[in-house]
Amino acid sequence: MEYQVFALKWRPQDFDEVVGQEHIITNLKNAILKNRLPYAFLFSGPHGVGKTSVARILAKSLNCQQGPTIKPCQKCSNCIEITEARSLDVIEIDGASNRGIDEIRALRENVKFAPTKSRFKIYIIDEVHMLTTEAFNALLKTLEEPPSFVKFIFATTQPHKVIPTIISRCQRFNFKRIPLNKIIQQLKKIITQQNIQLSDEILLSIAKASQGSLRDAESLLDQVISFKGEKLSTEEVISVLGMVEIEILFSLTDLIIQKDPQGLIKFLNKIIQEGKDLGVLLSNLIEHFRNLLIARISKQDFSILDLPLEVSQRLYQQSQAFSVEELISFFNALVNIQEMTKKIDSLSIPLEVGLIKLCYQKKSTSKENVLLSQERELSTPTVDKEETKKVTTDKEELENDPKESASTDSIIKLEEISEHWSEVIDFLKEKKMSVASYLQGGILKEIKNNDTLVIAFAKDNSFHKEFLEKKENREIIEKAIESIFKVRLKLNLVVSKEETAKKEENPFIKSILETFNARPINREL
Repeated sequence: MEYQVFALKWRPQDFDEVVGQEHIITNLKNAILKNRLPYAFLFSGPHGVGKTSVARILAKSLNCQQGPTIKPCQKCSNCIEITEARSLDVIEIDGASNRGIDEIRALRENVKFAPTKSRFKIYIIDEVHMLTTEAFNALLKTLEEPPSFVKFIFATTQPHKVIPTIISRCQRFNFKRIPLNKIIQQLKKIITQQNIQLSDEILLSIAKASQGSLRDAESLLDQVISFKGEKLSTEEVISVLGMVEIEILFSLTDLIIQKDPQGLIKFLNKIIQEGKDLGVLLSNLIEHFRNLLIARISKQDFSILDLPLEVSQRLYQQSQAFSVEELISFFNALVNIQEMTKKIDSLSIPLEVGLIKLCYQKKSTSKENVLLSQERELSTPTVDKEETKKVTTDKEELENDPKESASTDSIIKLEEISEHWSEVIDFLKEKKMSVASYLQGGILKEIKNNDTLVIAFAKDNSFHKEFLEKKENREIIEKAIESIFKVRLKLNLVVSKEETAKKEENPFIKSILETFNARPINREL
């Protein structure tokens, strides 16, 4: 059997199968049920969002032998012929290739003849904005006084190019870009029906690349599967689509937050060596800062972002390290970098210089920005009862003089770990920037029972602890410690009642204070 691409195979055949255009479908169904149908429709909107598909469904609904109906039978000869684009009474015209006055004059002559066997003669003119002014004028008379058995459905991606006198004679329906989550749902439906297994990250990458066009998303899904079958990694898919991993965008932004230009340039060079397209990277970084700005002002209304919940939450957490003014300034700076790349024969140089500038542009005058930016990142809503119980237990353990349980002959001394702790942080930056950032908020407390490193977090910093206790994050830290110190230690992350000011005892906090000429603050004052 001949292969059929997904965009055709999964084309909607009735109103209930249309994705992301509920407002259009509701209006059309009501018009059919109440028999209040105009003689001319104008479907406008971006490409690949269902304009022509809905036009065909509407034609079937009107000409179905069981109709007019909001649920065409799909079995009668009229429905089958319209689906296969061979109905004599539903004429599809490409406005781009039939744009002249002669073609429209021929249409005007044919309009007079009744349909051969259907209820209506329906003209679907795609990309109607391509018609010449003379052709539009020739169409006007027919639109003013059409025969009762004629319906016109015009589709266009550029409604502003359709002359006002034509628009005024049509009932207009504005199609919108399809939300990202709805595209992902449709892609999941397709791969489930096709017995194909792809990760959520891959589907997210495809949906983002489609930019709101379901047809493009289905075509990209075809392309991805053709590239390497079902055994695809997220990195391979992103390479095929010419995109940049979202983790790279978060990591670059973390380096800007930390004012670490050296680390940023090392990370950028690594990206270049991996063959990433710097133009795509810059465009995606601009979009990332736009998303951070929206997340910053969203007050956790993640529907505005149109991204999966997990990604939206990460954006919100990271956005808390910036003020709104900073995000606007950084967005404009990135756009200026993009403009600069057009003036000089290089992408890497303006990108490197621009990102270094952003590092120094990140303001740290606010005491809260200096010491508590990471705490604000983790404004995660609630902690369940089990986690609350666990935190309470940890706090009690620490308060009951934890030094009593410390081993006096540890295989490695706490002082040695403390002296080289910065190497662990640097190691983690290469693996997962967020883990490195959050771990810096902890205080090295003791080595317990000869095999457990106790790290304490202030009570107003407990969300750091919860984030790092996730299995994958804990394993990354333990492997980093083993790699640096050549000993295997388990982690025990606890909450301490110590005053925030005592964080100054941590050498890494002291380093931060010295760098920014700052002092710790007590949130309770």
